[in-house]
Amino acid sequence: MLPVIALVGRPNVGKSTLFNCLTQTRSALVADFPGLTRDRQYGLGKIGPLPYLVVDTGGLSGETDAIDALVARQAHKAIEEADAVLLLVDARAGLAAADEEIATRLRRSGKALFLVANKTEHLDPAQATADFHALGIGAPWAISATHRRGVDALMEAVLAAAAAQRPADTLPALERTTIAADDGSIRLAIVGRPNVGKSTLVNRLLGEERVLAFDQPGTTRDAVAIPFEKDGTRYTLIDTAGVRRRSRVDDAIEKFSVIKTLQAIEEAHVVVMVLDARQGIADQDATLLGYVLDSGRALVLAVNKWDKLEPEVRDEVRGELARKLAFIDFANTHYISALHGSGVMDLFRSVRQAYAAATRKLSTPELTRILEDAVATHQPPLVHGRSIKLRYAHPGGQNPPVIVIHGSRVEHIPDAYRRYLINTFRRVLRLHGTPIRVDFKAGDNPYKPEGLQRKQTHRPLAEERAQRIARRRAATAGTGGPRKPSPGPKKR
Repeated sequence: MLPVIALVGRPNVGKSTLFNCLTQTRSALVADFPGLTRDRQYGLGKIGPLPYLVVDTGGLSGETDAIDALVARQAHKAIEEADAVLLLVDARAGLAAADEEIATRLRRSGKALFLVANKTEHLDPAQATADFHALGIGAPWAISATHRRGVDALMEAVLAAAAAQRPADTLPALERTTIAADDGSIRLAIVGRPNVGKSTLVNRLLGEERVLAFDQPGTTRDAVAIPFEKDGTRYTLIDTAGVRRRSRVDDAIEKFSVIKTLQAIEEAHVVVMVLDARQGIADQDATLLGYVLDSGRALVLAVNKWDKLEPEVRDEVRGELARKLAFIDFANTHYISALHGSGVMDLFRSVRQAYAAATRKLSTPELTRILEDAVATHQPPLVHGRSIKLRYAHPGGQNPPVIVIHGSRVEHIPDAYRRYLINTFRRVLRLHGTPIRVDFKAGDNPYKPEGLQRKQTHRPLAEERAQRIARRRAATAGTGGPRKPSPGPKKR
């Protein structure tokens, strides 16, 4: 097991900034706003002599309201599983009562503790850290997470103490830089509107209270990636913030959260779209699904809060789904209750099926044979009395599957025939759960004036004609001029 380093402290002391510095990423959302981070965020540390995991936590404010209590519970879980804890304090703001309360609790944990005074740029380190000696957990380390000052020396000491409690795995240097980016797992993003039950579904899939789930829209602010294993298959589960209509997004923090959600969709292999059965299908659901399709991601629908619905209401919801979401008929739909767990585990089967379809390797002979059968069954329409020729097909990419079809006059193929070909490929290849893209390419006509053959022959013909005219003029130069042309046939 890799040593675990937890970052704790009161709100707005720079924990997420230090997390991004240690992981050399922008995974954690950072803004000059207290209480921005709420869930635990894990990352692979890249600064220091040894590999390790670093955990970003929400600020411990000491408040007892519902949200702050849940944030504190997440931070305490990170402290329990950590080998070393970094207590961050704000060197510019000075010592606060919340710092003393947190230090008292950390001393009881029995963990290796390090007091880190952040934001010491342009300050005298001795004066900036003088007041923090009263916390009684050792000499403060003066750093600047924004400018990476003092961070390297700090991590050398932290990892030495952590390695004494838990020896680090011998991980090659190259793997340290790629394990977070491509670890062979299925990246699964949970998306949807606010307060549809995304975090509750994530906790149900993991079997633990991993992220904050609260009956309040906007509880989740960051995109939290969580690796886990289920039935021998590795997944990376990404809990995202809810996406509202653009006209209703006026908060800067929410705008950044939406950007992180859209980035999570781009980086995912499969997207689970969570819908609220009690609220029906909103226009924002269709808009978000359209973005998923434009990104080419495989898709699974999860209609949440299905429990305690009357049979006639369930029939109405099914009819609304069929009517409004007909453009994603390739995706499997599951009716679940994330709170009680009914139907949740069936999602993994559809996720694996969609991932296999999105990453399947296709062959040119197979695609060409399917194309020939499709054309023989239903010919393309005529264009100005001339037929469209589709000659062969070959694979053009994965996730989503891209099929490239070569032919003539393909720019005139109507959308209805394109959909016919997509449905044919999906049915024969059994590519369920993923969108399919079909690209058409027309071959160059060598007989066009701008074609290669005409360009090669045009100049020699002109030069030969000019040479014939020059020879004729030279032959008639000494005979008094050119001969008069013979009269043509008389007109009757």
